[in-house]
Amino acid sequence: MKIKEIIKATNGKLIKGNEEYECEEFCKDTRIIKKGNIYIGIKGEHFNGNELWKEALEKGASTIIIEGIKIPEDELTKYEDKNIIYVENTIKAICDIAKYKRNICKKDFQLIGITGSVGKTSTKDIVSNVISQKYKTLKTQGNNNNNIGLPFTLFNLKDHQVAVIEMGMNHSGEIRELTEIAKPTISVITNVGTSHIGNLGSRANILNAKLEIIEGMEKKILVINNDNDLLHDFYLKNKDKNIEIYTYGIENNSNTMAEDIILKENHSEFVCKINKEKFKVKVPIGGMHFVYNALCAATVGNILGLDFEQIKTGIETFELTKKRMDIKELENGVKVINDSYNANFESMQASLKYLSGFDNRKIAVLGDMFELGKFSEEFHKKVGKEVKENNIDILICLGEKAKYIAESAEENGMKKENIYYFQNREKIVDFIKSIWKENDVYLFKASNGMKFFELADKLLT
Repeated sequence: MKIKEIIKATNGKLIKGNEEYECEEFCKDTRIIKKGNIYIGIKGEHFNGNELWKEALEKGASTIIIEGIKIPEDELTKYEDKNIIYVENTIKAICDIAKYKRNICKKDFQLIGITGSVGKTSTKDIVSNVISQKYKTLKTQGNNNNNIGLPFTLFNLKDHQVAVIEMGMNHSGEIRELTEIAKPTISVITNVGTSHIGNLGSRANILNAKLEIIEGMEKKILVINNDNDLLHDFYLKNKDKNIEIYTYGIENNSNTMAEDIILKENHSEFVCKINKEKFKVKVPIGGMHFVYNALCAATVGNILGLDFEQIKTGIETFELTKKRMDIKELENGVKVINDSYNANFESMQASLKYLSGFDNRKIAVLGDMFELGKFSEEFHKKVGKEVKENNIDILICLGEKAKYIAESAEENGMKKENIYYFQNREKIVDFIKSIWKENDVYLFKASNGMKFFELADKLLT
């Protein structure tokens, strides 16, 4: 993009600089800024990136886009070779720039928008790896899936043919804002669970918030998990309407299905059936939820014209984003499953089911799940029930709400001597090291704010 295009997109004001200057990479963090970057100052809750404009320029930024800061004239004269743009609101500006960049994409450009209560990032990872077997593909890095992260992903669009974009939300209206920027050509909803139910009030409201993803689509093409109860019901009510719905599943009859599933500790195998044709595939991560992710990727790949060999290769070679089902093995054979990036009831349930598939002693280290509001006690107790039903050998809990997990596990029949509740996180690692045996398997799972990844890392060092 040229400076004049940024001015046009944002309705900004060029204070100093060259309208014909070509902009390449954007950055919002002065700690990692590179020479020639376009720096955008973001005003956050606890800091104001606009105040770092001078640091950005001195570290080599070619251009700064800022709000609420008036640079004195004597300072401006020091930066003759720089571009300085004032905008009313930098967050709105990055959205406007992303919209502009999205709108100038070629007509045959495909954008896959992915949302859901659980599995957005892992689904994004596997879908993008499948699509990249045929097309040059851009994907969301990490889980930068909000109104700042999504635009910064789109800033990286160059000669890509497809983009796979993750879209997150905490409240109604947020997916609508993101889909207006990204304008998906294919939308994916992985499931509708209980994540953020404290903000939205019910799973029905969560479904409606997720369905905002199709509002920005010219032609509505929707891919859904047909085994999710609310999405299945939506499909039955809307399959004959003006939405082109593609389904994947295991239990309910779907366009893409898994048959003859074999679940192993570190992988799974199944026969993928797309309409009436079949092929065998191996998923390099264990757990039934990754079978669903693979089915989703196969569905999207089929829509985009990939052959079965390309789909198979994409599934079998994908790698997860860090901190999601990251499995490490120590010298004593102890396995540490670091699935600590985030947690809600459905992801807890899936992780515990995966843990139950191991033959050795199974230890679950579980913490609080956030944003459940008035439903918090209920869903933490449901996790406790899952711990018992999945035959977990030892339960270790940390957190104000996690005490309900411990209480429920005991109420559902788990022996009290196998349940440990800690209020001090520093004691957990020492305790684990005092009880571990060769070939134990430890699962770390909690909402990101609990920082369980730090506990897992301490065991690995």
